[in-house]
Amino acid sequence: MLDEVTVSNLGLIETAAVEFGSGLTVVSGETGTGKTLMLGALRLIRGENASKDLIGPHADTTEVAAVLMKDDAELFVRRSVGSKGSKAYVDGHVAPARELSDRLGSTIAIVGQHDQHMITSAPGVRRLVDLTLDEEGQKARIAYGTACQEYQAAAQAQRELGGDPRALERELEILRFQIDEIDAAGFSVGDEAILRATATRLRSATELGEDLDRALTAISGDEVSEAIDAAVRSLQRASRIDNDLDPLAERLGEVPGLLSDLAADLQRYVDGLGDEAQDMDAVEAKLAALSDLKRKYGDSVEDILTFAKDARERADHLEGVLHGAADVEERIRESHRALVEAGAHLTSERRSAAEILSSEAASHLRDLGFTDPIVRIAVEPTEPREHGSDHVEVRFASDSALEPGPVASIASGGELSRLVLALTVAAGGADAEVVAFDEIDAGIGGATALAMGEKLKRLADGRQVICVTHLPQVAAHGDHHLVVRREGTVTSVESVEGEQRTAEIARMLAGLGDSKLGHKHAEELLQRAADVVRDR
Repeated sequence: MLDEVTVSNLGLIETAAVEFGSGLTVVSGETGTGKTLMLGALRLIRGENASKDLIGPHADTTEVAAVLMKDDAELFVRRSVGSKGSKAYVDGHVAPARELSDRLGSTIAIVGQHDQHMITSAPGVRRLVDLTLDEEGQKARIAYGTACQEYQAAAQAQRELGGDPRALERELEILRFQIDEIDAAGFSVGDEAILRATATRLRSATELGEDLDRALTAISGDEVSEAIDAAVRSLQRASRIDNDLDPLAERLGEVPGLLSDLAADLQRYVDGLGDEAQDMDAVEAKLAALSDLKRKYGDSVEDILTFAKDARERADHLEGVLHGAADVEERIRESHRALVEAGAHLTSERRSAAEILSSEAASHLRDLGFTDPIVRIAVEPTEPREHGSDHVEVRFASDSALEPGPVASIASGGELSRLVLALTVAAGGADAEVVAFDEIDAGIGGATALAMGEKLKRLADGRQVICVTHLPQVAAHGDHHLVVRREGTVTSVESVEGEQRTAEIARMLAGLGDSKLGHKHAEELLQRAADVVRDR
């Protein structure tokens, strides 16, 4: 639901704020006033390419903003276009233009000379056909979606096999070897630092032993013992004279015992050096094994253990895949068979719906000025794809004397717009919440124009329809009426109702907004449009 659009410096529109209500909004104005500029604003909001031609003479940039209701939440979007490019904003945050396209592309449909994707593209036509499917057809569409998901899941399982289970077996064998090699080495985090410290000590065992032997000799000799004993006796005598020396005498008395314990510990360390010498080969071998693992699996023990963890997870996955490999081929065959059957059923349902849709669209086209038009929606079988196993195409001829062909290459712009209107009305409405028509009334008038107004009004049930028109018969059917006026280099947009609207319809009828006769005819036209709606 489009609530409000504000623009500044959009072409000759200096500033404008337009509130849109539900139903049909018509936009009228004199030739050259720039009626289609409002549709240009909608194009920017949809995220389409921003042309610098839209920048008006009143400022350096063009600004377009809109407030919409989408999924029961208010959405604010804005585009700013300058000489160096454009910027897009969603709810106040900078966003790429493609985000606008993704979020609003299906909300707002614009149908102009080059905007008939609804009926010129296979997805657009398919959506229209699917809107007319009956209950059985909707069940067929859902069943096809389920069958397609199952086939895609089976195909994914087959892709995971890589088409060659033996290759996965070889990969699994390599993974198991790598895991076993790392596990057998038995490394833990921190082992490398311990090994390198041990290797350094063992390589220097001789030097260590010599230094420690000298230390032992120094603290274990008789001279050291005698000197300490003499010191102890002297300090004890002195403490008898001065009791304050008692703590020092006591501490010195402990030195012989401390030296004895230290000598014993040093001797054990020296004896251990001799025992560890035989472990040097084992430590070097362990370091060599670690170096080999680092070369293969990572720069540290942590990296190696992480590699083993990932390899174990991949191996577990491959074991599961290979365990089910025997069933994959059968699953592929069965799911493909079910997909083909579901596709054929859906194609049949779509053909039935397409026949009804084509017939009703042709009837609407006769009301819209075609004498004997041909509309055929061809549903041709193809290989199964996401949305069905068929290709849907509109074929059209403006008269039964002509051979119908693809609508994109046969119909003119005006014919395409009317065909879009006829098909969407026949389908019960488009899937867009807002549908804007430009130049849909080119080349028609009189009763045909009245019929077009009625059908636009019908299409506007439950959605917003915006139509730029120069025909009073169409404008009279609007729920809301916007008038674009130009004075010099400034264009304005004004909502009219009551007498102002009657005057605008009179101007469209006779070119004289203040003509009494024109006013009378305008009032009759507005009353007729109101009566048609009331009687429908």
